[in-house]
Amino acid sequence: MSGRGDTKGRVVFVIRLHPGKQDEFLAAYESIRYEVAQGVKGHLVDQVCQSPDDPDSWLITSEWESLDDFLTWESTEEHRDLARPLRECMAEARSFKYLVREETRAPERSVT
Repeated sequence: MSGRGDTKGRVVFVIRLHPGKQDEFLAAYESIRYEVAQGVKGHLVDQVCQSPDDPDSWLITSEWESLDDFLTWESTEEHRDLARPLRECMAEARSFKYLVREETRAPERSVT
């Protein structure tokens, strides 16, 4: 079995926002998204998702070259500073970390 340093990692944050904080939360995400995407070692992609049934229920997922890359970044002061405006919008948050074991992608589609 591969260790966490040599296989991709997925991090999932399950979030409940304070009521009425959706716009502030999205603005905070927008203010940091490219800095993270372009400047954090190992970051591959992230997504911010909102429940269609509950406007205060959100999910952030991110994919990393390795889970160690995320854990290293998470322990930095820079991470805490960047995440602070997001966290101020949150009533609750839980984080889950996973190793990616298998991946299936749709085949490339030709453009005609």
